[in-house]
Parts: sequence; structure tokens; C-alpha cells
Amino acid sequence: MANDKKFDVIPDASGVDDMERRLRFHYVENGSPATLSREQIEHYNREGFLSNLRVFDQQGAGEIREYFDALLERVLASGGDAYSISTAHLSYGRVWDLLTHPKIVTLVADLLGPNVVAWGSHFFCKLAGDPKSVAWHQDASYWPLSDSKTATVWLAIDDADVENACMRFLPGSHRHGHIEWRASAPEEQNVLDQTIENAERFGAPYENELRAGELSIHSDLLVHGSNANLSNRRRCGLTLRYCSADVRAGMDWNRKGVVVRGRDETGHWGNPARPEKD
Repeated sequence: MANDKKFDVIPDASGVDDMERRLRFHYVENGSPATLSREQIEHYNREGFLSNLRVFDQQGAGEIREYFDALLERVLASGGDAYSISTAHLSYGRVWDLLTHPKIVTLVADLLGPNVVAWGSHFFCKLAGDPKSVAWHQDASYWPLSDSKTATVWLAIDDADVENACMRFLPGSHRHGHIEWRASAPEEQNVLDQTIENAERFGAPYENELRAGELSIHSDLLVHGSNANLSNRRRCGLTLRYCSADVRAGMDWNRKGVVVRGRDETGHWGNPARPEKD
């Protein structure tokens, strides 16, 4: 299943517009959050993201990095590249464990509600000297999902800072709804294939610097991107995607959704079991 062409390695917007989608930000109303503070929820509503949430200590972060180092070595040896490890929870038990980790799920549930599905897992790894950038974009543009109710967790595998091309957010841009984009030109060396032009009109970028073991959470409508990694240090993060269980998925993407909190009343999501191999 992990190699199904419908689960593209790099997001592909082809076919997305064949379904009806309602792309607007859904403000979080949670008077009794389990982990986040009310101030943090207000920040997420206003700015579209949260950052520097510590989930794993130094030892735990080191163990995750060792696991990824070995996984990346195998992928490169088999002909893949540093961006190839996508929908990884369908292939690797250790990634499934991270996607369903109770501490991470509880943070996300404070934003998405009692019924949560985890449907995506993708290592975005920029090797040292990688000339590719990620142009300003919105995640929701790429996904065949009925509603923009997805929150992305970006778990830092390595320390991520300005020097090695950490993610950059445009705070508050999620409140503008779906924003027009154009296809990226080859000379842009974009990891993805969409570019929002003149994105800085939404304000100054926030540099999402994270230490290994920390994570950020951002709305699927938040405009974000990253520069080329011209440093001598790798920058890897594991993106974990979560949505409310009432979201409908096209292009068979429902097959990869794991129910991680509450219930999927309609049985829309596939809820696959943990892979046996790591």
C-alpha cells in the first residue's frame, strides 16, 4: 500500500479539484484543553501555528535520529532520495508509533476535537548543501480532503535553525482562506510544485527554529516554506498529519488514515494496523 501511486511521495495537486472542498480556517473553541493552555489555543487561532513544544528529551530525540539515520541509509542504497520516505507509517512500525504517540495525539486533539485521524507521515530531509527550497505554499492546496481541518506536526529529527533552512511561517496567513498560486518553474528548484507569489504581503516571516525532539503544529492553510540548506549540517523533520474524523478524503487517501483519538462514526477511514517491520 505504501507504494500506491495515489499516495505520491511529493504532494501532487492533480485530481484534487475533482472533489468539492471547503477551504476556510476553523477556529478552535476548546474551553478545557488537556495539554495546551488557553493562551496557546488563542495563539494558534490568531497566528496559525504553535512552536517549540517539547515532546522527547535529549535521549529520546537521539534514539529517533539513530533510527532515521539507518532508515535513510537503506532508502538511499535502494535508489531513493532524502525526500522519498513518505506515507511511512504504512511501511514502518516505528513511524506508526510516532504518528500515534499519546503525547503528540493529545496536543493535536486539543486543536481538532475528540475524534482525530492521523493520515500522513513524511520525512522532509534537507541534506547539507541541498540547493532546493520549498516555495511559499499552503498544504491544503495539495490534498484531496473535503475540509481544511488538518494540523501538521513537524517533529525535529535534527536541530533546525536559520542556518540549515528551518521552516518559515507567515503568521496569520491562514485567516485569508485559500490563496491563489502558480505552478513552480524548474529554475526555482522547488521541492514541491506550487508557488504563492508576493507572499510577503501577508507580513514578516517567522523562523521556526526547533531543537531535536521539539515540534511545531501548523494549520493546513498557513503559508509556509523554507530556504535552501547551504550549511554543512543536515536538517530533517518528520511531518505528521492529523484531521478531524468528519473530513472526507478522495483519491483513496482514506485508506491510510489511522483513528488515533475517539471514533470514526461512519467508518470512512481505513484505520490500518501497525506494520510488523520497523
